[in-house]
Amino acid sequence: MLKLQLIGNLGQDAVVNNVGGKNVINFSVAHTEKYKNSENNEVSKTTWVSCAYWSEKVNLANYLKKGTQVYLEGKPEAKTYSNSAKEVVPQLSVRVSGLQLLSGSKSEKEEEVPF
Repeated sequence: MLKLQLIGNLGQDAVVNNVGGKNVINFSVAHTEKYKNSENNEVSKTTWVSCAYWSEKVNLANYLKKGTQVYLEGKPEAKTYSNSAKEVVPQLSVRVSGLQLLSGSKSEKEEEVPF
């Protein structure tokens, strides 16, 4: 069994889709790692993860806004897609099995999150 644990920030607001009569919340999460290279220069590397959370709790999408920090767990999958320059680009995706909000706007923090 493969399991991915990730802490990162949403790159855009979540979108609810209906696929075959089931609801899925789609969003992307970015994790940025900063380190110093061999020349002692600071380097920043961002990894994007495409996320799919199959759930009937679609009201959760109201809390998944751009910039919100989340912790998630799920099954990772490597995919590829063709970009606008027709280059094949690797993509990391995860089928989310657990999700926790770590940050949000002040109004969101004051509300009780329904999950």
